[in-house]
Amino acid sequence: MKLEIRDLHVSYGGIRALKGINLTVEEGQIVTLIGANGAGKSTTLRAISGLLKPQSGSILYGDQELVGLPAKEIVSRGIIHVPEGRRVFPDMTVAENLKIGAFLRRDKADIAKDMDYVYSLFPRLKERSWQMAGTLSGGEQQMLAVGRALMSRPKVLMMDEPSLGLAPLIVKDIFSIIRRVNDDGITVLLIEQNANAALKIADYGYVLETGTISLSGTGEELLHDESVREAYLGKKRDK
Repeated sequence: MKLEIRDLHVSYGGIRALKGINLTVEEGQIVTLIGANGAGKSTTLRAISGLLKPQSGSILYGDQELVGLPAKEIVSRGIIHVPEGRRVFPDMTVAENLKIGAFLRRDKADIAKDMDYVYSLFPRLKERSWQMAGTLSGGEQQMLAVGRALMSRPKVLMMDEPSLGLAPLIVKDIFSIIRRVNDDGITVLLIEQNANAALKIADYGYVLETGTISLSGTGEELLHDESVREAYLGKKRDK
């Protein structure tokens, strides 16, 4: 099923954060949103996951309207949000954090299989399964946040700045994992400051500027767009 946003308006604190955006995330794709801080990227994810209530507009998953549903109900439909800042439970172990990701599930045997799947993606988490999450490095906590989301068996995985503050080698690992979970059939909606890395793996991308979508195209098209290169890829136009 595809995820579709139609004419979405969101305001909070007197600020018009989204001004009628339209975007589509086709099933099985990696779609990225790029833009400067304050452009409305995180607001978009928070609206989809039910954490912010839009003023108007529609968020459809297949033929189901998500606007107005509680966040728990949206999770139960397979739309999972990995927030910026990792948000692991620091005083719980790695294994306990992962099990919390499966809190809506009752299939114990399959939960155990999915733990093994997460550990296959992130061997470091298996090595540290009984370690308190708060003692992990930033990169390990990001792996744990992604692993915890995967424990809910997402159909759509929404990720907010997964590479923020991480060493380049860890960033490479995180993007490899995003590719792999997508290859395993999970649709990905990705917000990423590292526009270059995001566009390289994205099937499609949108550029968000102060609450409006200014440009869209395939990842390849946006990578080679002069305005995108100048604004987000740190490459000046030739004069």
